Amino acid sequence: MAQVGKDIDLAISLLESDELVGIPTETVYGLAGNALSESAILKIYSAKNRPKFDPLIAHTYSIDAIHELVKHIPSKALKLAENLWPGPLTLLLEKSEEIPDLLTSGLPRVAIRIPNHPLTLKLLKKLSFPLAAPSANPFGYVSPVEAEHVNEQLGDKINYILDGGKCAVGLESTIVGFEGEDPVVHRLGGIAIEELEKIVGKAKIETNNSSNPAAPGMLKSHYSPGRKLIIGDIAVNAEKYKDKRIGIISLSEDYSHLAVTNFILSQAGDLEEAASNLFRALRQMDNPKLDLILTEEVPNIGIGLAINDRLNRAAV
Repeated sequence: MAQVGKDIDLAISLLESDELVGIPTETVYGLAGNALSESAILKIYSAKNRPKFDPLIAHTYSIDAIHELVKHIPSKALKLAENLWPGPLTLLLEKSEEIPDLLTSGLPRVAIRIPNHPLTLKLLKKLSFPLAAPSANPFGYVSPVEAEHVNEQLGDKINYILDGGKCAVGLESTIVGFEGEDPVVHRLGGIAIEELEKIVGKAKIETNNSSNPAAPGMLKSHYSPGRKLIIGDIAVNAEKYKDKRIGIISLSEDYSHLAVTNFILSQAGDLEEAASNLFRALRQMDNPKLDLILTEEVPNIGIGLAINDRLNRAAV
């Protein structure tokens, strides 16, 4: 298993040697390596068993640092950056020659963001390179929101995990690209569409599940637990599958009388609290004592859009 702690100097030493480190962000824990090193990038793909046609996100600490990694920042992208960074927003921008093609899967744009976590921001400021950091889990499985989750899944493949506590947002970043100056949302995430549109006006949503993704996290088979997940009316499905050992993930209602395990995402029905608990709930339900998982869509507004996106991908 990996060593877990808060030793930034040790993390720097490993990253400068092209080794991988688990790092906390406000969204989920990332599996980090030097984003400018093909050797480190290949180690990320290998550790996650991730297809090399699924691009990675680069993380850095300032807009000035990003200017060195891209050719151009559209005016609306700059507005989003100035208003929402650090935070759960990723921008797709035309990459500079410094960015390896391996990071972007040969695509001309790089996905880049400034994470909002004090420990990782401190780490990034001390490095001379950005970090590639997809979620620190085997490809296709539930994203980790605690250091312990990283160690359970990848502890035998990395040496060190920076422990930054539980991730506050709990869903991956919203990814926004641009057609000219017009924003296009490629992945729903921790920034709600309504929040984006307050800053830059109407945004097109283009979150097609794809075997040839234009942005990270667009493949259909992401976020899946090891048990079949069924979305719908929980009470109806609980009756339908009453001969099965079921687990239930509900927004706010208590179904513990119907299930082996019932995880309530937010007793108050708060969507942001629900988002922060979603991956922990999916992980808890990956239990050999269960035959299947029943859940329901949440209100399809704000961050609820991203919660429903993750549930539907997990149900594949």
